[in-house]
Amino acid sequence: MAKITRLSGCSDWIDLEFVERERTPPRLMKLGIRLHLAGLSLSNTVSELEKSGVQRSRKAVHDWVQKAGLQPTDGENPNQIAVDETVIRIDDEQYWLYAAVDPATNHLLHVRLFSTYTTALTQIFLRELREKHDVEGSLFLVDGASHLQTALDRAGLRFQYERHGNRNSAERVFREIKRRTSSFSNCFSHVEPATAETWLQAFAVWHNSTN
Repeated sequence: MAKITRLSGCSDWIDLEFVERERTPPRLMKLGIRLHLAGLSLSNTVSELEKSGVQRSRKAVHDWVQKAGLQPTDGENPNQIAVDETVIRIDDEQYWLYAAVDPATNHLLHVRLFSTYTTALTQIFLRELREKHDVEGSLFLVDGASHLQTALDRAGLRFQYERHGNRNSAERVFREIKRRTSSFSNCFSHVEPATAETWLQAFAVWHNSTN
């Protein structure tokens, strides 16, 4: 279980516009979303809510996260961007999580989940990143993956090969995601890839709120 210090903080970044007839008080819904994204399993999140006199199912908490539609804030103008991908398992299948991180703030700028990794998919990721943020003058930090370098070159974006340094910011974020999704089994089991991607995007918003 994550340390209590990792679970503290405000919930102002959670928008409850999706709520229609939810019987749970908004502050406890926000608490449940935050606790789950911060490190508690669905079961442990339910247990914490019970301490406040609210009894909800694991599915209810899961649905809150999914329906909240959390996305990293647009409009950033980073000097550098670390781009990388890592493998995420959904049941017995492998998927590739693409992420762009601002090393100066450690913020996740954009995350996407794909069934494989190719130059074409990388171009889609970069196009979406450009739509969200001002990255025309940014220097992209990448490893030796040819599909990353080729996609950046085709997009006319500046990039630099870097094994360590500021590119490590992406690897640190990936380690946290790996820790988070492997710490219990009910996060990416028996779900569709789109559901996992929604959770990862919500995690990105929580991650950015703590940095």
